[in-house]
Amino acid sequence: MSWLFGLNKGQPEAPPEFPVPPPPPPPAGGSGGGGDKPKDKWSNFDPTGLERAAQAAKELDKSRHAKEALDLARMQEQSVQMEHQTKIKEYEAAVEQLKGDQLRIQGEERRKTVGEETKQHQSRAQFQDRLARQRYEDQLKQQQALNEDNLRKQEDSVLKQEAMRKATIEHEMQLRHKNELLRVEAESKARARVERENADLIREQIRLKAAEHRQTVLETIRTAGAVFGEGFRAFVSDWDKVTATMSKRLTSKPQDALEGVVLSPNLEERVRDIAIATRNTRQNKGLYRNILMYGPPGTGKTLFAKKLAVHSGMDYAIMTGGDVAPMGREGVTAMHKVFDWANTSRRGLLLFVDEADAFLRKRSTEKISEELRATLNAFLYRTGEQSNKFMMVLASNQPEQFDWAINDRIDEIVNFALPGPDERERLVRLYFDRYVLEPATGGRQRMKLAQFDYGKKCSDIAKRAEGMSGREISKLGVAWQAAAYSSEDGVLTEAMIDARVDEAMRQHLQKMDWLHGTPPVPPHCL
Repeated sequence: MSWLFGLNKGQPEAPPEFPVPPPPPPPAGGSGGGGDKPKDKWSNFDPTGLERAAQAAKELDKSRHAKEALDLARMQEQSVQMEHQTKIKEYEAAVEQLKGDQLRIQGEERRKTVGEETKQHQSRAQFQDRLARQRYEDQLKQQQALNEDNLRKQEDSVLKQEAMRKATIEHEMQLRHKNELLRVEAESKARARVERENADLIREQIRLKAAEHRQTVLETIRTAGAVFGEGFRAFVSDWDKVTATMSKRLTSKPQDALEGVVLSPNLEERVRDIAIATRNTRQNKGLYRNILMYGPPGTGKTLFAKKLAVHSGMDYAIMTGGDVAPMGREGVTAMHKVFDWANTSRRGLLLFVDEADAFLRKRSTEKISEELRATLNAFLYRTGEQSNKFMMVLASNQPEQFDWAINDRIDEIVNFALPGPDERERLVRLYFDRYVLEPATGGRQRMKLAQFDYGKKCSDIAKRAEGMSGREISKLGVAWQAAAYSSEDGVLTEAMIDARVDEAMRQHLQKMDWLHGTPPVPPHCL
């Protein structure tokens, strides 16, 4: 019924049996019929439409087709409502599709966002990795530069120490040469004076000793002849044959390995066992043991090594660590020649390497030349196994600098420490007898000794010489002899001995200061 009241926009045509209502008359008074009265929301309302609707309804009720018209109107209304519902559903479907499109777009945007974030994370990780690598490379470069700087400082320190050592050696050589010149000059003067004063006495002593010796030999010959007969008497009557035979027997006896070597009782017993074992090993063709002797300079390492070779009856070769580096490329050939000689020697070879730390240094940390490295490798190759052809004896003041392969080849380590109080007194007495008493009592040199208690003086010197090596004490004995030769009358007094001891101790302390890098001690404090 909505079309009756003009509710629909498109009004359907009225049934043909209904009269069409006339159009409403135009409103009287024009557009402004109200004069000056204000217009309200009902001012434009047209009531004629209601009237026409009422009139139409009345006519419709009177018509015989009213029911069909109502049904038709109802069906039209339902059709409109169904169309309206269909449009609503289409709108809702469109809305749902729009939401689905929005969700799909949001999903794509989210995937793109996640992809971009992943790319950003990867880029950030790559950048951080590059930064870490760069920092690591910078640290490596800094560490390498620091290592090179430390190595350069070590090389400079070694060069300075080497220069200081060379300067010290040159100074000692100059002093030794000067002392040698003074000693030769004093000996020449003393010998000339003694020969002038005691020529007749010396000749008489020589004649008496020769006669006594000859008489002793003749008595021995007579006794031997009485026992062994005329054949042996004919042999010993020839003095040249007797002398040659006795000399041969004396030289054939094994020399004492500790003759002239003063050591502590424990060390003396140990090195004597080494000497005996070495000699028996050579005689029985056994495997030799390699020895390392370490300790401060002047403690008897080199002296014992030489005497060990003579005592054992072996051939021996002496080399120093400083002799290898100047060989250059010839070092490998020279090293192989030494061991080839050892393999062909019937007596066996004792290879003594003095100052071994200068040659057998660590290959991993020390900076050495390729030639020296090749020579060291040749040495290690030829000494890889124990042999019955050669024995290796190493002497070093700094064994901690050895290459580890050298340590693996050492069978026995012997520590030559500085002499103790008893050893120092034995050394002082030994060199006092050798350089002072024997020349003073022999009568053939211009040297005399003043009267004082020699034993007590040697004991006092041994107490004062604490820390000195055997070589320093030996040089002290030579200094006493030189003091006597440089004096006017050739008499060595107690004051002269004390002065030389004071000077030797001052020099010893100076060397210790150089070694430890401490300031020198003033002379008035000694």
